[in-house]
Amino acid sequence: MLGAAKAAWRWVRSAPGTYVWLLALLFTTLFLRHLPDNVEERFLGKRSTNLHHLAEDPLRVLFSSAFWLEGGGWLGYLVLFTIFHATAERWLGTWRWLCVVVIAHVGATYISEGVLYEGIRHGYVAESAVNTLDVGVSYGLAGIMGILVYRIVDPWRYVYLAGLLLFYGVPLIFATNFTAIGHMSALLLGLACYPITRARAGTWNPMDLWHSRRIAGLP
Repeated sequence: MLGAAKAAWRWVRSAPGTYVWLLALLFTTLFLRHLPDNVEERFLGKRSTNLHHLAEDPLRVLFSSAFWLEGGGWLGYLVLFTIFHATAERWLGTWRWLCVVVIAHVGATYISEGVLYEGIRHGYVAESAVNTLDVGVSYGLAGIMGILVYRIVDPWRYVYLAGLLLFYGVPLIFATNFTAIGHMSALLLGLACYPITRARAGTWNPMDLWHSRRIAGLP
C-alpha cells in the first residue's frame, strides 16, 4: 500500500502542471456546487469565451474559462488528465506541454467562435448566440490527445489517430455546432504541433503492456 502511494506521488510530481490545473478545477467545481443554478449560469457567463467577451476582454476570458467545468464532472477529468495530460507533460516537459494546451485552447476558441460569427452575420444563427456559454478544458484536452499521436509507435499510432478522428468527427458531421468545430480544430492544432515533439526521445508501444502482463502471469 505504501509502495503504491509512493509511486502515485512520483507520478504526480512528474507532471506538476497537470495536477496543479486539476487542483484548481477541483476548487472551482466545489465552489460552483454551492451556487444556485440561476446564479451559476450568470457567473460562468462572465467567464465565457463567447463573441461578446472575446471582443471586449479576450485575455481575461481565455484564461479564466480554462478553470471552470460546466456541469461538474471533475472525477472524469481526473482520469482523462492522468491518461492524456500527465503522459504528454512527462514526455514533452511542462513548458512544451503548456504550449500545446494554449495553442489548442486559444486557437480552437477563435476558430469555433469565428465560424459562429459568420453564421450570425449571414443569418444562419440567431444574434443572441454572441452570448453563448463556452467554458471548460476540452479544447486543450483534444489538442493534447492529438499530439500524443507522435508518442505511439507504428502502426498503433494510426489506429489511435483513426479513433480520435472518429470520436471528434462524428459530432462534426451529424450535430454540427461551434463546439464540435472547436474540438476538431483543437485536435488538428495538436497534430500541427509536431515540431515540438522532435527533440523529445522515446515512443510507447502498447504491446509492451501486454508483454509485461504475460511476464507477470496476469490474464
